Parts: sequence; structure tokens; C-alpha cells
Amino acid sequence: MSTERSSRLNLLALGRADIRVLHFTWIAFFISFYVWFNHAPLLKMIQQSIGLSKQEVKTLLILNVALTIPARIVIGMLVDKFGPRQVYSLLLMAGGAISIAFAMAHSFASLAITRFLLGFIGAGFVIGIRMISEWFPARTVGLAEGIYGGWGNFGSAAAAMTLPAIALFFGGDDGWRWAIAISGAIAIIYGGIYFFLVSNTPKGSTYFKPKKTGALEVTSPRDFWLLLLMKAPLVLALGVLGWKLGPSNLNILPGWAEWSIYGVLIALYLWQAWHIWEINRHVFHEEVADIHRYDFRQVVALDIAYFATFGSELAVVSMLPLFFANTFSLSPVTAGLLASGYAFMNLVARPTGGMLSDRFGRRGTMMILLAGLSLGYFGMSFINSATWLPLAVLLTMLCSFFVQSGEGAVFAMVPLIKRRLTGQIAGQVGAYGNVGAVTFLTVLSFVTPQTFFLVIGIAGLVALAATWAFLREPEGHMAEVLPDGTVELIDVK
Repeated sequence: MSTERSSRLNLLALGRADIRVLHFTWIAFFISFYVWFNHAPLLKMIQQSIGLSKQEVKTLLILNVALTIPARIVIGMLVDKFGPRQVYSLLLMAGGAISIAFAMAHSFASLAITRFLLGFIGAGFVIGIRMISEWFPARTVGLAEGIYGGWGNFGSAAAAMTLPAIALFFGGDDGWRWAIAISGAIAIIYGGIYFFLVSNTPKGSTYFKPKKTGALEVTSPRDFWLLLLMKAPLVLALGVLGWKLGPSNLNILPGWAEWSIYGVLIALYLWQAWHIWEINRHVFHEEVADIHRYDFRQVVALDIAYFATFGSELAVVSMLPLFFANTFSLSPVTAGLLASGYAFMNLVARPTGGMLSDRFGRRGTMMILLAGLSLGYFGMSFINSATWLPLAVLLTMLCSFFVQSGEGAVFAMVPLIKRRLTGQIAGQVGAYGNVGAVTFLTVLSFVTPQTFFLVIGIAGLVALAATWAFLREPEGHMAEVLPDGTVELIDVK
């Protein structure tokens, strides 16, 4: 067999392998979201079975997202250090076990504890970002990440479509328990499957790891201060959640508990700041070699862009069915079906955003999509009872296309900043999506839905400005140092 033909066959084999890894990984993400949101469509059954109050139901919703913010940071560090195959497998199996524990709960306290812990599985998204970046070259990584994110994110919608039917099949007060336990068992089984059927990199490739762990590496004094600044909103968002649970809002926690949470969060921020100093203090007295340098302002731009895109998606998905029901006097079933169009766009929009980024450039594509997001939300701010219903639905779906395409464009760029830090960068960017959701939902608690949409539109313009100011189109190659000291150049165009 000729050398040329052998090389072609090897390339074809790699092509089959990367597609296989993509499918195994988006299914892992799909299952993680399926388990993360397995309680949402069953809340009415759970409430009746356990005898929960409305406040306790609201608390479960808050607890479900609380831990995801720090979890994405932690998971990002773990995946860079140990590899996505190992971390994804462990996360799925642990999340599945916690889901089964939630299904066995018989009191609000046990429901609350297990739901809070289950928020950790929401960090699964970060793992696949690093895995896909290892298997796909820069020219196609945007589309691959978009397929991973869009198809995997559909797991929450699939849970809403299937779990009530499973619960009804088993019937009785315990039907919801069977549905949630089955979803947990699926996660445990697939965690084992994923461990044995994928690898972290193609054969012969090097898995680059951070030189130090504990905090994200930066390469200049300016970036050190920027990193400290960008860590603050992650802690503040958790403080908002504590405030919502406190005496002045849901009144679930006593005052001393609320203030204890604030104290813990301040301590957590100081602990993070100390680790950031430990990892990066050398930048104040020695210049980092060009081969290791990257511009942290690019991460800042991606943080703000994901705050506006995924943050608004989570917030709007939470309120849109009720908004349609109240605005147009629709039944809950009809309102839910019409509002579901927003989430269904994920299947197409997020891969499209990644593909456009691959084809037409990272920075320009993201700016156009963020402009579309802002215009879409400004348009939604005019929806009222006098609006023609089909027009309102069409406007909502058009807006969601730009929102979710923007998400795809953000994570088409994430792997191209610094390969060995991809997990940590993805973790921080992903966490900002949850911060956005907390921020926008807090705004919604004080204003009308129309003003809520207007605020998101303004946030989109802020993200557009940050992208224009800080994001730069990748050029040439990204350099990484191999374990033996030699340098490998990774194409980022």
C-alpha cells in the first residue's frame, strides 16, 4: 500500500473517530441536562406527594441553579488537570446517584439538600468544550462545539417531554420518584459507557495541562487585576440567591443564616484571591515569555457575551410560558407549547452560530449576533395584549435564534485562546451565563416583562461593545510547550 493511500486511510479513520467522540460527548451533555432539570416538569406531583408549600417549591428552583456557578469553575480546573473523559464519567455517575437520592426523599429538607448538590451536574457543559476542542481543528471547532452545545442543551426540553409520561406510567404518589430515579440510573450507566468508549485526545496527540492548578493563569499585572475583578460577580450572584431566600423575600432562611452566607461568600472570594496571587504573583517581577502569553481581556469579552446570551436564555425560558399565558389569556398548555419554540431553536441555532464563526470570523460574527440579540429583545419589549399572537411567537423565535447562535459563537472562540487553559476559561465563561440568569430574573422580580426584555437588550449592547473593544480575531498559531520542552504550534485559523 502506498504511503499516500495509507495517510488518506488514517485521515479517514481519524474523521470517523472525531465524529464518534462528538456524538458520545453531546449525549453526555444531553443526559447531564436531562438529570439537572428532571424535577421541573414533575414539580406539581412532587408538591402534592410531599406536601410542599409554594415557597418551598420556589426554593427548590433556586437551589437547583445555586451550586452550578462555583461548580463550573471547579470542574474547569479538574478537566484541565485530569482530562474530560475521567471527569465527565465521574460527574455523570455522581449526579445520577444524587438524583436517585432525591427520588427517595420524603421531606423538604432532604429534597433541598439533594437538589442543591445536584446543581453540580449543570457544570457538565464545561467538560465537553475541552473534549471537542481536542478532537476538532480550528476551522471546524465552532460547528462541532455548536452541535455539542445545541443538541446537548436539548436535554432539559426532553425531560419536560418524557418524564411526566414515565411518572404517569408508574402512577400513584410515587410515579415521580420512578421517573427521576430512572433518569439518574441512565446517567450512572452512561458515565461508565463514556469512560470506556472515548479518549481525551486523538492517538498520538498531547493533552496539554496547566503548569499550576488552583486558579486561572494570567500573564500580566493588568490581567491579574482584571481576573480579581471578574471573580467578584460570581460571588455576588450567590449572595443574591442568599438574599432571595432570606427574611426580606421568600423568608426560608432566618436572618442569621442569610448573614452567615454572606460571610462564607466573602471568605470564599478572599480564598480565591489568595490562590490567584499564589499562581500569578510572578507576573509582577518577571516578564512572561511570549510563547506563554495570552490577553485575558478576550476572556472578559466572552464572559460578558455569555452573560447576555445564555444568561438571558435561562431567564426567558423560566418566565416565557407564564408571560404568554398572562398576556394573551392562554391556557397553561397552549402557552407552554408556544413558548417552547424559544428552546427548540437550540437544535439549529447554536450549531449555526458556531458554523458562521468558523466561516466568517470569530469577532465579526459575534458582534453581528449580539446586535441581533439586542434588536430581538427590544422588539419583544413591545409585545402586549394588543400584539397579534403569531407575530409575537415569530418575534420570540427570531430573537432566540440570535441568542443561541451567539452562544455558539462564544464557545467557538473559547478553545482558541489558550489550549491548556480551555477547561478553566470555559468554566468561567459558562459560570457567567448562570450569573446572567440570576441577574435578569432578579430584575424581573422588580419590573414588568416589557422592561425585563428591554434590560436584556441593553445588556446585549454592552456585550457588543466589550466584544468590539477586547476580542481579537485569532491569527496564525497558538504555541504550547510539550512535556519534553519542545514547542507545538496549534493552528487557530
